[in-house]
Amino acid sequence: MLHRARTINPVAAAGMVGGIALVAGLIAIAEVVVSAPPLSILFLLPVMFTAVTWGWWYALGSSVLAFVAYDYLFVEPRHTFSIHDPEEWIALIVFMIVSALISNLAARERARREQASRQAWTATFLYELSRALGEAGVDAGLRTVSERLRSEFRLDGVVISRADPEGRLTPIVSVGKAGPALGSEPAGRVFAPPSSGARAGRWIVMRARGGSPGDQPSASRSARTPVANFPLRHESQQLGMLRLVGRPDGLADDETRLLATIADRLAVALGTELLRQEANRAEILRRADELRAALLNSVSHDLRTPLAAIKASAESLLQKDITWSEDDRDAFASAIDREADRLTRLVANLLDMSRIEGGALRPQRDWYDVGELVREVLARLHPVLHDRPVELTIAPGLAPVSLDYLMMDQVVTNLIENAVKYTPPGSPIILTVMPMAGGARLSVEDRGPGIPAARRERVFDKFFRLDTNSRVRGSGLGLAVSRGLVEGHGGRIWVEAGSGPEDQPGARFVVEIPSETAQPAAPQIASAEPASAEPASAESASAESASAESAPASVQEPPR
Repeated sequence: MLHRARTINPVAAAGMVGGIALVAGLIAIAEVVVSAPPLSILFLLPVMFTAVTWGWWYALGSSVLAFVAYDYLFVEPRHTFSIHDPEEWIALIVFMIVSALISNLAARERARREQASRQAWTATFLYELSRALGEAGVDAGLRTVSERLRSEFRLDGVVISRADPEGRLTPIVSVGKAGPALGSEPAGRVFAPPSSGARAGRWIVMRARGGSPGDQPSASRSARTPVANFPLRHESQQLGMLRLVGRPDGLADDETRLLATIADRLAVALGTELLRQEANRAEILRRADELRAALLNSVSHDLRTPLAAIKASAESLLQKDITWSEDDRDAFASAIDREADRLTRLVANLLDMSRIEGGALRPQRDWYDVGELVREVLARLHPVLHDRPVELTIAPGLAPVSLDYLMMDQVVTNLIENAVKYTPPGSPIILTVMPMAGGARLSVEDRGPGIPAARRERVFDKFFRLDTNSRVRGSGLGLAVSRGLVEGHGGRIWVEAGSGPEDQPGARFVVEIPSETAQPAAPQIASAEPASAEPASAESASAESASAESAPASVQEPPR
């Protein structure tokens, strides 16, 4: 992995001695078997092997040992360290120089290979840590980094703490036996990063000032267990601390440099996370401001319009100097009634949206005939339809469905009003009520310009309006409220392309209403009073089934 503090390697020492002894034995055998002169050059083999395998210092020791062994065993007089022949002195000195040079070259090559290997390992390690921080999210990434540090550096525990504005540390990730590093102050050895100015790149010993009552480790335990602290600084801001527990033998220089780099990377990740959180908060505030502005603009306009109409009609009726005809008075009264209904629907949508967003939507279910519900809504909206042709088809034998009558009344009302707003005057509106497994399916189809496929989901967003007709009045809440009410029943609502011609394909809104439970065998359901007025435009509804008209309405009377 990384370079550790230098200690005597018993394996290297034994290999060095064993290599010299093996070569000396081979030279002695060669002298006896083939009567060859001593081959001192063979001693270069164990020297080179030691240099390549264990480094320069062991190779230098092997060179000295080879010099002594050759002098003692093969230089006359043998088995003494005396040298009488000057040529032997020259040969030994040359051997020593050559072995030292060769071992130095081999050791340098080994050092370069080890350095390249360390750099490759370091690059791979940093890449893996960076990928863990980037892919798994900050919290999971910090835990992955802590576990890797504990494994790779043979630590007892790792703690990553976040600093509050007062500089107190709060652990956010703890791995292993990290008790001594769970305090709120960085007691122990603290590494001063290169950018810190004073004592940059050095270790500083700090002692805790007592800490808070909640700090777990005692002073004696902290003294026994070494803790190394690496500050997490980003743009001159102290964000936290990387705290390493264990390793009584300390950290090598290259390990310290690597850990400082990792601490910088963790600081960048924490800083980026803080910036992301601030950006998210700013985006939430921006959207809240936009939503508030849209709400004020939409609601204020939609409130002013009916209020102004009501005010004008009321003032006209109160004028004593003008004699109004009965038709005029009826027109003023109708305008007041119509605009009051419009104001009531707007307020109802706002209240419904508030309940939906607040999680207070609780449908009061009972058994009702969906077909009768649709008929009543059409009768009430007759003034809004403006004598449009309405085609109503109700499947025969449609069973009652468990639903909240007022909520589903609001859904049908919103869908019909939406069809009236966005379609040409006089175009038909087609309503169909069909049974489905465990409930009923209602569709409202128009013959307008339709809704592009890419925007069909967005039409259910609050305040979203299509640009097909900018003169259309409305708050943009109707479809959003409808979706919330339908989903509150456990149902679904969606929009799809209509079946009209290519120039006016229309849009079809489909609502599926499941029953909460199966209909009981003998439900207490009262008969509903027939609708007081069927819309005049529905007289042209040729698609309504005769059997559906004759079917008895066994439903509970809707609430008034």
